Amino acid sequence: IVVGKSLAAFVIVIAFRYPIATALMISASLAQIGEFSFILAELGVGLKLLPEQGRDLILAGAILSILLNPLMFLLVDWMKPWLEKRPGKTAPVEEQRPIGPATEPGQIASVQATLGKEDGPPPKTALAGHSILIGYGRVGSLVGAALKEAALPFLVIEDADKTLAKLRDDGIETVAGNAANADVFAAANPEGAKRLILAIPNAFESGQIVLRARAANPAINIIARAHSDAEVEHLKGLGADTVIMGEREIARGIVEVVTGKNTGAPGPAMRVDPQPA
Repeated sequence: IVVGKSLAAFVIVIAFRYPIATALMISASLAQIGEFSFILAELGVGLKLLPEQGRDLILAGAILSILLNPLMFLLVDWMKPWLEKRPGKTAPVEEQRPIGPATEPGQIASVQATLGKEDGPPPKTALAGHSILIGYGRVGSLVGAALKEAALPFLVIEDADKTLAKLRDDGIETVAGNAANADVFAAANPEGAKRLILAIPNAFESGQIVLRARAANPAINIIARAHSDAEVEHLKGLGADTVIMGEREIARGIVEVVTGKNTGAPGPAMRVDPQPA
C-alpha cells in the first residue's frame, strides 16, 4: 500500500513534468489505504469471495499505512529544502501561463502557491481578518457560497486546476496547492485569519492542518468536518473548536422531518466548545 501507491503516484506526477518536491508531496498524500477498500472487503466477505482473514489483513494494512503517513509528510518536509536547490526543475505548462495583473477591474489574482515553484516560498495574501477555506468540493463550495453571500472575506486553498480556474473566474482569491504543505498554508496568512474551515473529508490530513494553524495563530477559530466519533475526538484533541459530523447532521435533519420538531443545536459528537486562546 505505502510503497506501491506512492511509487505509482510519483511516476505519474513526474511524467507530467511536475517538480520532484511536488511528486513526493502527492506520493505522501496517497500513501494510505482508501476508504473504498473497506467496502470492497465487506462485499467480498459477504459474497464469499474473500475470507475473513483477508478482511483482517486489509484492516491491518489500513492501520499501518495511516500510522506511517504523517512520517512520510515529515520526510518530505525534511527533503524539500534540498530538492528545491536542485537545478533543472520544470514546472508544468499551466503554472507558467500568466494569470494577468491583479489590478484589472473585478479581478482578484490567485496567490501563486503551487508546490515546487522555483522562486522560493509563495507570497502571502494581503487579506486579514478573513476565513481560510480548505477544499472546494461538494461541502466547500456550499460553505464558500454562503461566505460570499454574507460578504465575509475568505480565500480557498485548493489543488484541482479546474476548480481553481472557476474560483478565479468568480473573483474568489485562491492559494493553489495542498494545505498540508507549510509554504502553501503560510501563503493564506493564518496569523491574521479569523477562522479556518476544513471542508476536506480526510480527518488525518485535517489534523495536520489544525496543528499548523493553532501553532501559527492560537486565537484562530477552527471548524472541521468529520465522519465518525473517532475522527471527532481526533480533531478535538488536536485543537479544533468545532467539529461537524456529517452523518449526525443528516440523521438530525431526517428526525426533524419525521417528527416535525426542531432538534436544536448539534450534539456533543458534532460540536466542540471553543477552547480559550
